[in-house]
This record gives sequence, structure tokens and C-alpha cells, in this order.
Amino acid sequence: MKNLFSNIKGDAFGGITAGIVALPLALAFGVSSGLGPSAGLYGAIFISFFAALFGGTNTQISGPTAPMTAVSMVVISGIIAVQDGDVEKALPFILIVFLLAGLMQIGLGVLSLGKYIRYIPYPVVSGFMTAIGVIIIITQFLPAVGYYPKEDKEFVEQFKPNAEEVILENILKEEAGEGILVLENFKETIKRAEIISEEDIAKESKTLAAKRASGVIGTINVLPRALNNINWLELGLTVITIFIIYGFKRITTVIPSALVALVVVSFGAYFLGLGYRPIESIPEGLPKFRAEVFTNLELGMISPYVFTALSLALLGAIDSLLTSVVADNMTKTKHNPNKELIGQGIGNSIASLFGGIPGAGATIRTVVNINAGGKTRLSGMIAGILLFLILMIPGLPQLASQIPAAVLAGILITVGIGVMDYKGLKAIPSLPKDISLGPLKLSSEVLVMLVVLFLSTFWDLVYAVGIGLVIASLMFMKKIGDLTAIRSDVKPLREEAWKDEMGFPEKLKEEVFIKHIKGPLFFGSTSEFQALAKQIPQTAKCVIIRLDRMQYIDQSGLYAMEDVLVDLRKSKIRVLLVGLTQQPRYMLERIDIIPDLISQEFVFNTFKECLAWVKENVKDTV
Repeated sequence: MKNLFSNIKGDAFGGITAGIVALPLALAFGVSSGLGPSAGLYGAIFISFFAALFGGTNTQISGPTAPMTAVSMVVISGIIAVQDGDVEKALPFILIVFLLAGLMQIGLGVLSLGKYIRYIPYPVVSGFMTAIGVIIIITQFLPAVGYYPKEDKEFVEQFKPNAEEVILENILKEEAGEGILVLENFKETIKRAEIISEEDIAKESKTLAAKRASGVIGTINVLPRALNNINWLELGLTVITIFIIYGFKRITTVIPSALVALVVVSFGAYFLGLGYRPIESIPEGLPKFRAEVFTNLELGMISPYVFTALSLALLGAIDSLLTSVVADNMTKTKHNPNKELIGQGIGNSIASLFGGIPGAGATIRTVVNINAGGKTRLSGMIAGILLFLILMIPGLPQLASQIPAAVLAGILITVGIGVMDYKGLKAIPSLPKDISLGPLKLSSEVLVMLVVLFLSTFWDLVYAVGIGLVIASLMFMKKIGDLTAIRSDVKPLREEAWKDEMGFPEKLKEEVFIKHIKGPLFFGSTSEFQALAKQIPQTAKCVIIRLDRMQYIDQSGLYAMEDVLVDLRKSKIRVLLVGLTQQPRYMLERIDIIPDLISQEFVFNTFKECLAWVKENVKDTV
């Protein structure tokens, strides 16, 4: 508790700043999910506070994120469709899935499974994050142009015949559930069918129309109709929002540009009396406790959604722990992955009980918090409290309900653009083409990234990651089988000297440290390698990295090495590479680690050549 209040001023400023950044995103993610802006706001409040209180990353700011919202959107739309398009009827099922996901995250933390997240290869993460960006941008196109399929009468009319069939099927299902046999009591079926009204058919037609237009494929299906029915006011508000978000960043980054866009465009549209489409209303006061999550709880009802909940739990774990790594790199601290998963699970579980959408550690908000002075868990808790106070101020939720839907669409489009992994995309032409598919030669890592990207975008996010992991694992095993049978061995700096190092000058052992890498540097061994910089004492002026036995380096290892070399360069420590083999040399040269970070003169073929340079250029200063 003492540490919690050790940086009150910095944490208060960091938490308030992060909370302000979170507000427009929470509303936008809530609308995008299909449960409305209040669901996003509730998720941001409870996840931010409880994930910070119980989590294992001091500076983490949690809440609804792009990946979690993208998956939640699919879960929500699927359950609503099963429940005949009735959101209230579907809500208990949806919240049970979110509650299960939170409990499963707690379970992952209790079972100490957080440490295994690092075994996810970079191409899988890259393809997934880019897919999230693509999904958000495409699915926001319809609200950006002001086209809502359920309100397109001509489009809805096409589904009337199917709507009648669906209603009749539901009648038969109801009778089966009541034990009524149609063949024996056909009159009852006719009686129920006769009371079907035009209103019932119209409602079901709208549900089917919305289902057809949902997701990436659905948006593409109705794209021609959307382009023929553009609402120029809505499109104008979206474009102005995007312009302000990117333009204001050039003026200052102290004030969140998304918040500026939200306030300026919303107030402008409201006071000019423009006939725009507002978001759904946000209830004032305390969020309602959703007791139906427990009162409607039945084992048979939960079982179809267990895998869906597990998918959300795993995604939230990956999303949060990746952000924790970013926070570690910025603050030079070390997070507790298992405790972090428990905190995220508690936050998501509590949020689900009040109708909030699930979330995870949010990279942008965490970075904002750190830059603003946040250092302890108190900052994340303050961010949640700020959002709660906004909800409780009389009149403010009603004011927020006047925000144009197009403004949130514009904000989400910029989020989608920002979340894509441009570093991975830029590397596509540079990575070696090491596999053949018929006449085509491809990079195995690019193939994995593209498979995950396209399957995530057009099929299923979770299955795509699973398939990507399987492909990456198989390709890795083949490469290692082809290149070496030596087990990966990335050990700490102080290790047994190799034979040709026995004559190393005693007087230089405080200034020069030698690092051995024996075996491939791949996604499973990067964290040990990244610990290199922390093992070097202040007396070190030079580090020799021996790569004679490193026959292979993958993209994850490549970027891990780049990060370490950048840190050593900042510390003014000279790095010498010895015995660089063919494949690692090719990879280092392709992304310009050689010569940008390590010039050719500091890459030696043998340790003897390296030792000669050390004796001539490194002086004993201790």
C-alpha cells in the first residue's frame, strides 16, 4: 500500500490523461460492439480500475481494445442472430460468455500459464493485428457513409420470404420444446401461424438484413447499395473527424486529438442544428447489476459458448501481456504475467456483471499514462474513477448521447489505421524466400503472416491464430531439422569460456564481456536474449556476441536482437559480432542492422581477428 501512494502527483496526472484518452475510444468501441456506447464505458470503468488494482503491471491502463472489440462484435452479433435479433433476450447469453472469459483468464493466471504467451511468433501477432485494423476500417465504412441496412426498405424487403420461413421454424421449435407433435396436433401449428403479423415479418426481415450486412463479408456484400445511398452529412462529419485527429497531432500531442475531434465536431454539429444521427442514449447514474447472468445460468445454456469464451480469454491474455512488454521496455521494470492475467480476469468478470464489454491492456493508453508521469497501479485506478465520475455527473451522459455516430466511426477508422503492424508489412519484400509452393518462392514468415491476416479478416480471428501457430511451428521444426540438431542454448553472460578464449587478457575482463549464442535465436528464446543488456555491469565498454553456433534466426529473434543492440548503443557500449553464419548475416543485412547498428568493420569472421581489435582499441580503465 505504501508503494501505491509513492507517486501520487504523477499517477494522478497520468491516470487523468489516460482516462481522457479512453473516453472517446470506450464510447466508439461500445457502439462498434453492437451493445451501445454505455457498454464500452462500463467496460472501461471496471476493467481499468480492477485490472490495475489486482494486476501485475504497474503502469498498465486497461479497457476495451480494438482486438477484443473485434472478437466481441462477432460473438455479440452471432448470439443476437440466434435470439431472433432481440438484444435484450440475447444479453444474458452474451454477458455469460464475457463472464466465463474473465474467469478463464483468472484460471490462466492461477495455473501460471502467462509465461507461455512469449512463444507466439511475431508473424502470427503481426498478421492478427493488421487483420484487426482491416476489420475495423471495413466494418466502419457503413456508419461512416450513413448507411444502415435495417433502414433500407428496398433491401429489407428482399428478406420477407425468408423471414416468414424463420418465424414458422421458430413456431415448430417452440412446439417441440412444449412436447407438441405437429402431426398429431396440426391445428395448433396453424393457429399459431395465423397470428403472425406483418409487424412480426417486418421485424424478422430487419434482423436478417442486419445479419447479412454484418462483418467484413457482409459489408462488402452491401457496399454497392451503400455507395448508392450515401448520406453526405454523415460522410462529411466522419471526414472532418479524421482530418482533426491527424491534423491536431501536428500541433500538439499533449491533448488527445481524438478527444478534440469528438468535442469540436459534436458541438459544431449540435449547435448548427444539423440533422445528424446521434449515438444511443447513455443511462445516468450507477450501472445496473445484471442479475440475469446468474438467474438464467444453466449448464446446457453455457456449453455451446465455452470455446468462444476461451478464445476471448486467450486473446485478452495475449493483448494484455504484449502491452505489458511495451510498458516494461519504457519503464525498465518487469511485470508479473500471471498476476496480470488474474487482474485482467477480475476486471473482465466484474465488467460483465454490469453489462460492460471485455477488454485488455491498452497500449496507447498505457504509453500516455507513462509519458504523463504514471508509475504505480494507482494511475490505472484513477483512470477508471475519472470515467465513473463522468458517468455520475448529472446531465453529462445525456450530453454524450448527442454525439454523432459518424464521429465515432471516424475515431474507429483512425484506430484501425493505427493498430495495423506496418513494421511487419514493410519487412515483406526483405525477408528471404525460403520455401517453394509449386513454381512460387515465398518467405515462410510472410506466408504465416498473410494466412493469419486473410483468415482473420474473412473467416474467424481465433481459428486464424491457431492455424497460424500450427503452420509457424511446423515450418520452424523443418528449418531446425534442416539446419541443426543443436538445442537452442541462450545462456546468461557469465558462462564457460570457449577454447579460443582461454588467452583473453585478464586486465580487460571488466571492460569486455563475451556472450555465446549456441543454437537458433527464435521466438521461444528471445526473452532470454533480451535480458542481455541488464546483465552487463557499468564497467563494460564492449560486448562480444559470438554467433558461430547460431545457424538460424527468425523474425522474432531478429527484432529482439535489434532492440538489444539499440539499447546497448544508447548506453555507448560497443558491440562486436563474431562468426556470423550465412542465414543470420542475410537477415541482419536485409533489415539494415548491418551496417546501420553494427558497421561491417565490427563484424569478424573469427575470434582471433576480434581479439586483435580489442587489444588495440579497448583500454583498461578499472
